[in-house]
Amino acid sequence: MIFFKLIITNLSRHRVRTAISIAGIAFSVAAMLTVVTILQGAVAMFSGLLSANSQIVVFEKNVSDLFFSNVPDSAVHQIQSWSIVDHANPVLFGVVASTDHPIITCFGVTADDARLRDSTWVAGRPQSFASVPNGVLLGQRASDFLHARLGSQVAIGHGTFTVIGIIRLKNGFEDGGVFMPLRMAQQFFHKQNASSVITVKLHNRKDAAQFKQMIAQHFPTLVALKDQEFDHTYSQFKILKATAWAVGICGLLLGGLGVANTMIMSVFTRIREIAILRVNGFSNGQIAAMIFGESGFVSILGAVAGLLLGIATIFLLKMIPALHGYIDSHLQPWVMLIVVVLAFLTGIAGALYPAVYAMRVRAVEALRFE
Repeated sequence: MIFFKLIITNLSRHRVRTAISIAGIAFSVAAMLTVVTILQGAVAMFSGLLSANSQIVVFEKNVSDLFFSNVPDSAVHQIQSWSIVDHANPVLFGVVASTDHPIITCFGVTADDARLRDSTWVAGRPQSFASVPNGVLLGQRASDFLHARLGSQVAIGHGTFTVIGIIRLKNGFEDGGVFMPLRMAQQFFHKQNASSVITVKLHNRKDAAQFKQMIAQHFPTLVALKDQEFDHTYSQFKILKATAWAVGICGLLLGGLGVANTMIMSVFTRIREIAILRVNGFSNGQIAAMIFGESGFVSILGAVAGLLLGIATIFLLKMIPALHGYIDSHLQPWVMLIVVVLAFLTGIAGALYPAVYAMRVRAVEALRFE
């Protein structure tokens, strides 16, 4: 108890310096938590594009991005005919530009696609899809930033289309996208008789291994992965996750440097005090424990403050209308635990040199220190 009071007393004597160190850790933790959570949510949302009422994704082998994947219609028809398949829906992904909006995601889908079936129709009727020439559906967010309503003419890429419906979807990417009938999308993106992926649902999940073998046997240029396998192997997901953790760790390292600076200055200004403690029987281990205790206390306070700040930031971002549907505020406990542990370890590492220096202080010389 006395040892803990000594730690608190040492930190409270330099309140401004301690507060700056706590703020450095807090901002680093908040940045790491926010970046990791948002990018993890983005990965989950993009993954949701592929797992709409499906279990397996079929796409072209060795492509860097699904936008470059080409799955022939002949493969779609053959897969749909297999007895173990409940349904197989082709989906074509494309990116186009419009006035004042450099990136708009387009989805070429069939009328029975789960995205259309499970969405809420704000305007229009499901029966109108693929029945009107140059007719497209807009996600509700897309209709807002394109300033389009039912029956409006919208310029997308090099074409002009008629809005035949507006739908609300939970997935932010989809809600800000344009849905075209598959045949129209194939012509628009010059992918005649091809799709980007096939989303497949089996009658029995246990047949997944058999289905993958059938794909390998009949279509050597294609690959089939279960949704979970795809999430763990897709290169773009790996890049996003690695980037998130790299940015977060760099932020924590900066916070750790702040703690190290604080502890070094604390030791240098307390040389005589440390010498007195040594004279009164404090061992090297106790001196080091005091320094590490101060650093650990600062790190824990900073981590807690950073968690609160990060959570508040994520929820505030989610409330911004322009980001509605794009921010996943679901905080994973393991992410928060890793962030706190890394913050604590960073703070402890920052105290390593000050602790070693304090242990090497010789009492006789330190008492003469000015």
